[in-house]
Amino acid sequence: MSSFLRSHRASPHGPSQYCTAQLLRGGKGAEDTDETCPSFTKLSFHSAVVGTGLNVKLMLYTRRNPTCAQAINSTVLGNLNVTKKTTFVVHGFRPTGSPPVWIEDLVEGLLSVEDMNVIIVDWNRGATTVIYNHASSKTRKVATVLKEFIDLMLAEGASLDDIYMIGVSLGAHIAGFVGKMYDGQLGRITGEHVFAVTVFICVFSPVIIINSSFITFEIALVWTLYGLDPAGPLYNGKPPEDRLDPRDAQFVDVIHSDTDALGYKEPLGNIDFYPNGGLDQPGCPKTIFGGMQYFKCDHQRSVYLYLSSLRENCAITAYPCDSYRDYRNGKCVNCGISQTEPCPILGYYADNWKDYLREGDPPMIKAFFDTAEEKPFCISIMDPSGSGAEGMGSEPATFQKYHQVSLLARFSQDLDKVEAISLVFSTGSVIGPRYKLRILRMKLRSLGHPERPQLCRYDLVLMENVETVFQPILCPKLQM
Repeated sequence: MSSFLRSHRASPHGPSQYCTAQLLRGGKGAEDTDETCPSFTKLSFHSAVVGTGLNVKLMLYTRRNPTCAQAINSTVLGNLNVTKKTTFVVHGFRPTGSPPVWIEDLVEGLLSVEDMNVIIVDWNRGATTVIYNHASSKTRKVATVLKEFIDLMLAEGASLDDIYMIGVSLGAHIAGFVGKMYDGQLGRITGEHVFAVTVFICVFSPVIIINSSFITFEIALVWTLYGLDPAGPLYNGKPPEDRLDPRDAQFVDVIHSDTDALGYKEPLGNIDFYPNGGLDQPGCPKTIFGGMQYFKCDHQRSVYLYLSSLRENCAITAYPCDSYRDYRNGKCVNCGISQTEPCPILGYYADNWKDYLREGDPPMIKAFFDTAEEKPFCISIMDPSGSGAEGMGSEPATFQKYHQVSLLARFSQDLDKVEAISLVFSTGSVIGPRYKLRILRMKLRSLGHPERPQLCRYDLVLMENVETVFQPILCPKLQM
């Protein structure tokens, strides 16, 4: 006999504030139980207007059933193998009722990198509402449902060490609440959050500009827009027990991609990643005339960056640093640790830094990196032969006499052996004399493979706007 949770129907007079957990046995009338492959709940915008009660549906994917989900609940584990890692994916606020567009790609990517259980936590009935506060008020109830299921897993022999929760938008705080219920013993939490903007909409003129704010008038209601990034509304300034916190799991990593809007700017995890400084993301509209993408693009970028980390050809390296400016100026090239360890990698493999971070006081760092405009977001510039790719991550540097300057160069492929290097420098001036730049010492060090020998070059003279090619040599053993 199967069972699942079902909520009361929403009141026709407004968003429902009720959440019931009725245990139904079998039954043809039970939602989704007769589906061969249960799918994510699809709701209409009407549901968002009238509101929905809470119903949490769990869908299991494994390498045995990578495209056809299996319905599971707090009494039925299905094909779930408790000896393997289990990854929960928890979505957030859904103001239109539509399924997240990234669900299928994330399931496919996770199963491609590891043989695990992937559980999609579908609480669309509850998250679908035009009133952000109503969805937020249900997060602890969702966490309670997940705890009941995890308790069953533990009773069957699962380990908290093998439980990984990926929370998007409000889902990140749900993951945090679950972690608190287990005193921070969950294996890992990855947070990608959301904010809300309330725009009042009336009837009449199709487009109007008021105080540089773009508003579209269509129907008489209140519309709430959303985007991915650490949650601002209802969570800014909250104590750790009311939001995601580094102590909610053995390892907590967070991606911030829109801190200059209504996102959460402050660190929330053991390591907080700030792509492009956490500000406007490349390729996203810069003005309100970009339509809905202006509101969503920056925030959704965090999910797509995580998806890129599941690709074999795109490992995005991040650099621990106090600020984005310091990172861009090459002041954080030692990764914040000894030169025997590689820099942290964004996304799925970020937990390679777990042991190091747990030794810190406090065990928290911020890490910065730059991305390209399109998927998979690795920066690449093809060389003239088309055989390699590289990226420069530094702002224009100021060269002063007897001063050391650090620059970052990133490559999409591993360069084990460097045969030659070419350099060109420019002052940016179109008039006046050409300058010379004398380099007393140049040192190249691999951040991805710090164990490799460092390469050097000494007493090198560069002419402005003239390419200089040279062969590097091994640096002396002594510390430079």
